[in-house]
Formats: sequence, C-alpha cells, structure tokens
Amino acid sequence: MEKLCEEDVLPKLNEIPENILGFINNLGFNPSNFEDPTIELNINSTHLQTHLQNLHNTLGKLLISWGSRSIRAKSSLQDFTITLENLSIKSSYCGNRAESRRIEKIVGKDLQYIARELRRIDSIRDYAGVALKLETLVGDLEDAVSALNRCTGYTFSKLDPSPSIPGYFHTKLDSVQRAVKAISNIEELLLGLLKDHPQWCNLLKAVDTRVDKTLGVLRPQVIADHRNLLASLGWPPKFLASNTQYGEATGIPNPLVLMEGEKKKSYSQSFLALCALQHVQLQREERHLILLGQKKEETLGLWAIDELVSSIASRIEHHLLKWINQPELMFALVYKITRDFIEGVDDVLQPLIDEARLVSCSAKEAWVSAMVQVLSGFLGKNVFPLLAERYKEKNTKSDAISSWLHLIDEIVRFDKRMQSFISSETYLFPGSLRNMSALLAFCDRPDWLLIWAKIELKDAWKKLKPELKDERAWSIYNKAKTEIDQYFLSTREDHKAPLAAEYALKTAWEMIQRSQTLPGTARRIQFIRSAPGKFLRRFFKLLLSRHKSADFSAYDAEESIVKVCHLINAARFSEFKLLEWSDDVDLLELRLAEKGLNVDHKFDAANGSCFFEEEIDSLIEMETTWLMELITHVLRQFENHSYYYFHDVEQFEQVTEGETTISDDLVGALDYLRSRLLLLKENLNVNDFLDTWRSIADGLDHFTFRSLLSLDVQFSDRGAKQLIVDMQGLFFAFKTLCARPEAFFPCIRDLLKLLKLGTKEAEDLKSNLINHAISSDCLLTYSITSLSVDQTLQILHSRTFLV
Repeated sequence: MEKLCEEDVLPKLNEIPENILGFINNLGFNPSNFEDPTIELNINSTHLQTHLQNLHNTLGKLLISWGSRSIRAKSSLQDFTITLENLSIKSSYCGNRAESRRIEKIVGKDLQYIARELRRIDSIRDYAGVALKLETLVGDLEDAVSALNRCTGYTFSKLDPSPSIPGYFHTKLDSVQRAVKAISNIEELLLGLLKDHPQWCNLLKAVDTRVDKTLGVLRPQVIADHRNLLASLGWPPKFLASNTQYGEATGIPNPLVLMEGEKKKSYSQSFLALCALQHVQLQREERHLILLGQKKEETLGLWAIDELVSSIASRIEHHLLKWINQPELMFALVYKITRDFIEGVDDVLQPLIDEARLVSCSAKEAWVSAMVQVLSGFLGKNVFPLLAERYKEKNTKSDAISSWLHLIDEIVRFDKRMQSFISSETYLFPGSLRNMSALLAFCDRPDWLLIWAKIELKDAWKKLKPELKDERAWSIYNKAKTEIDQYFLSTREDHKAPLAAEYALKTAWEMIQRSQTLPGTARRIQFIRSAPGKFLRRFFKLLLSRHKSADFSAYDAEESIVKVCHLINAARFSEFKLLEWSDDVDLLELRLAEKGLNVDHKFDAANGSCFFEEEIDSLIEMETTWLMELITHVLRQFENHSYYYFHDVEQFEQVTEGETTISDDLVGALDYLRSRLLLLKENLNVNDFLDTWRSIADGLDHFTFRSLLSLDVQFSDRGAKQLIVDMQGLFFAFKTLCARPEAFFPCIRDLLKLLKLGTKEAEDLKSNLINHAISSDCLLTYSITSLSVDQTLQILHSRTFLV
C-alpha cells in the first residue's frame, strides 16, 4: 500500500476553521491535555482494526464460496456462448435454407424442453413440500389417536362422573382436541390444494384414506365415552307416560339442569369435544361437495344432542310399539318429552354451543329436530310399511285408507305443535321448519308418497262429489258493487263464481297445505302434481262436461247462456286463485327448482314462474272459447231476427214524407239484443262482460255496415233518415253500458255522417276523392276515419237527392 506524506494528510494553517484554532489556542499546546483523547483514540482504533479484519475474513469466505459458483456459471455461459457462436457460424456458412431452419427448430425445442423441465422440477419441489407437511399433520393426528387409545383404565359411576383414575378423562379430551386441531389444519391445506392444484388428486385420496381410517377409530371412541358420561349423569330419566294422551303428566327432572361442579365440567368438556369433532367432519364433507360441484345442505343436527335423543328413543320405543293403532298417543308422548326438556336444553347447551363458536346453531332447533326424526324413523320402520301392505290387500284397503288419513292428520297437527317451539327463533336455517317434520319417512320412499297422493285425491273427490251434484252449488249470488271497485275482483262474489268452484279450490289448497312440511323439494313437487294437480284437472274436466250439456240450438237458449256464464265465472275465479297461489313463496321456490332455475341469475318472475302454468293455460283456453261462443250466438240470433230488415230495399228508397220511427223489422232484433246484454251483465263477471259487449258491438258494426253495402240500394232523403233513426235505436241498446255507444260503431258512425251530407257537400267530396292525389286527407277533413276511399265513393254514389 502506498505511504501518504504529511502534506497529503495535514491541512494547511489557513485551511483550519477559526473555531478549531480557538479550541487549540485555549489548550495552550500542553501535551498532557492530549493524553486521554489519545488513549481513547488508540483503543477505538484497535477495535476498528479487529472489526475490519473480521470483515476481511468473512468477505474472503464469501468470495471463495461465490467464486466457485461464479466459475461454474461463467464456464456454463462460455460453453453456451461458444455453442451459439458455432451454431451461428454454421448457419452463416450454410447455404441450404432448409438446414438453417432445422437448426433453429432444434434450438427452439431445446429451450422449450429446458423450460418444461424447470417447471416440472418446481412442481416436484412444491409437491414434496406439501406432502411433507401433510405427512407431519397426519402423523400428529395418528399420534393423538394413539394417545387416546392408551388412556384406558377408567370408568364412570352415577355417583361420581369423574374417571376413577384422576386426570385420565381430561387427558383423553386433550388428545381429542389435538386430533381435531390436526384435522382442521389438514382440511385447510387440502382445501388450498383443491383450488390451486386439483391435479394432485392421488395425494388428496391418500390423505383422505388415512384420515378416514383414523376418524373411524376416533369418533366411536369419543361417542362411547360421551354415552358413558351421560349414563353416569342419570340420562335418560324415567318417564311418566300415564297421562300422555292429554299431556298432563308431571314434570320430568332434567339431569342436565341438576349437574354441578365436576359433573358439569366433565360434561361440558365432552360436549365441546364432540362439537369440535363434528365441525371438522362437516368441513371435510363440504370439501368433498366442492370437489363434486354440489352445494352444501344446511343441517340442524348436533351429535351431542343426537346422543341425548337416541337414548330417549330406546327408552320410549316400548310405548310407541303399543300405540301403533293409536298414533295420537305416540305424538302426545314425543311432544311432552320435547316440551319438558326444551328449556333445560336451551339454558345448559346453548352457552356451550356459543363457546364452541358454532355459527347460527340453535340448541332448541337441534333438540326439536332430533325428537321429530326419532318419531319419523319409528313411523318409517314400524307404521307406514304396515299401512302400505294393508292398502295393497282388497280386504283391508278401506281400513288402511282411514288409518292412513288419520295418521297424516295427526302428523300435520304434530308438526305444527313442534314447530311452534322454535317459530320465534331469529337464527333459523333456511327451510329449517320444513325439514322439521315427521313426514320425513316419505323422502326415501316415493312409493309411499304415491299411495298417499292417491288416497288424498280419492278422499278429496269423494267429499266434493255430493256438493257438485247439488245444482244450487252452481248458482251465483249477485252482490252489488260500487262504481269505484267494480273492476277489482278478489272474492268469489266479485267474480260471480258458483260455490262449486270455491269448494274445489278450497279442497285443493288444503291438500297443498297438508304437504307444506313435507321435506325435500322433489317430493313436494311430486305430491302436489299427483294429488292437488290431478284434483284440479278433474274439476276442470267437469266444467267441460257441463258446458257440453248447454244447448244453444233451443228456441229459448236463455238457460244455456246463464249456464255458460257461470262456467266462465268459475274458470275465471279458478285462474285468479291459481295465480294467487303461485305468488306464494313456497310454490315459487318449487317452480324454480322444477325448472332448474336460480333466482340469483336475473330470473324473470313474469316468465315461467307460475307453478300451475299448464292448468292456467287450459283455463284461459276454455274461457276464450266459451266467450267466443256466447258472442257468436248473440250475433247469429241478431242476424236471424233482423233478416227481413236488411233485405227490404224499398224502405231506404221511398220518397214519400211521413213520420220516421224505428223499422218494425228491426224492433225484434233490438229487443233481443237488449235482453241478452242485460242477461250477460247480470250473470257474467264484470271484466269478461266488458270484453263481451264490446266484441258484440264490434261484430254488429261490421255486420250492419257490410249488409247495407251489399244491398243494391239508392238512399233517398227519407231512406237516409230511416237508417239514421234505426241506427240510433241500435246505439240506444248499449246506452246503459257506456256514455257514447256510437264510439264503438265506427263504420256505422261514418256511414251516417256521409248520409247526412247535403247535395253540394256530397258532390264536392266525391269530386275531391276522384281528383285529389291524397284522398285520405279529404276523408279526414270530413272526420271519416274508418272507411276506405272506395267504400266512401260507393256510399256517395248510392245517395240520391231530390232536385
């Protein structure tokens, strides 16, 4: 290292700052004043030299370590550069273009291969890391279960629920908690793999196999310990079933409420362990559903509460078997037990559920649901199979139907009473009330559901048939309505529908309500289509058969018109009620499920959301057909009554003056028309009548106008006046229905306007229509809006004036 001279180190005198010179002058250049700073500087210099030497040594080691890597990297880069240069030289001297392309292709493939290999190596490294983590977690799980199995040698007694060997029970629960934590960590890792690396399915299967095997040992052991603990606490208590028919038995002491001290602590820890184990099991099931692309169904059950109920079920089965033919006693007993214990269950277990952090889980719901499932399972095992066999036998079919209907009545009543326990809960699961039903036995047995539907359909029609045979059920009662609400139809009286329609619809709705608690969307749809749906279609067929008996060909068809009006009202009222039912949330959900639609995906509620869409379409078709039949009948009869009027040419060509009154040949037709309009108004619902009389007016307008045009007649002044008076009589027939009836006869109205024109006006209009380029403007000038130019000219040519 080059030595520095003094000039290179010390500054010149004139370069030293004044404050430093003052400091030096104050010291007086006394060497003793510099001893302490000199010693301190020497010590600091020694430390710095040592630190610098250490840095040199460390740097040397790092340089040697990285140097070897740098040499290898440099060597690799040099080899790669030389290879590229050789390839470049070869390609530059290669005159064959195909050879050059071949070399470039090789380079491209090699580079892609290297990239793929690098990605594969990274994937293997990630796979190995994840596999190692899973192996560690599964090992922890297996170790915890092994430790659990080693904790033996303790028993429970009813006097003291703590284990005979102190600490063993709590040690065992600690092992359960460690196992649950290991499973939770495994599930968290597997869920990430499912999202990021779904191709590692073999790893997932291998881990699931080992975890399932371990759970197969863990869960039975935990449940067995929990059952022993319950037995030591005196659960289940003894039941007093002497007065269960009336629900008046004395209260049953609840061992859960009576727990204190170590008993309560042991049960709480066991309850929490069982809840934690169920929680991780639900996590695993949810992951499997995600793998299958399915949605997780909410569940109300808790294993810990199911254990309480299962022991009760074994205790009460003896009583239930005695009451197979008296289902009201079975339901009374289950209801009483549920009622007596529900408050204690909620007070003791709900805090434990909250401590376990089970979101939206209710002890009341789980308790009631488990009790309902006990009874449902008993019915599915011991009652419904017996009734189904008796139904198939001819000798016992009648008794089986009565027993079946009685049982369903009791189930519906029981479901409502059980659901009342939790109807005030604010954290109900979606559809939890519907799944809390003793009709659960039908979910796995569609053949029983079909039997039930057949029985309901036959019984309902049997009860309704006598009512339908009474002709008074097909009559109507006209209720006067104010002008404001006359078009707002809501009740049967508003629709002027016969009582038969109300009877049928009420019966169908009761069948729908009886199936309201039936679990499973598919089963509810099947029942409604098989029972209430078929019942309604059978009633609609009855409407058709009654319509066929109406005879319009009779001389006086007034009775037939009234009959058809009542049938139209019945169909219209039925359509209204079916639309109203389809707005019900339950039926709307069923329709969405039936069509495979999702309400979250911009579903149009007005398009295909009606559950009874086919039935409503058939009703609309019937109504339209019958209304057109009425309109056609009235128009045809008017035509028959006015036949001579529209064929009497002389009355329109006469020139003699005289009193002008309505033609005698038209009086009968107008009288018939007026009477039929009043009859329709009296018997037809207001909305259909509005469409009907307007359609009749439109038909009369076209018929009258074309009949007059078809006559080869020359309208004289007297003939024009006669036609005007006659048409005023036609308008008068509709006067009670609207203020300006001529507005509904546009063709006749324009015809009368042309006939009222004077000689000069008629000639001017005729000339303008012939010579004017845009003839329609001329018609608008005279307020002629419904006639064509040719029709106007034909009428003007048929008009004669006295000279």
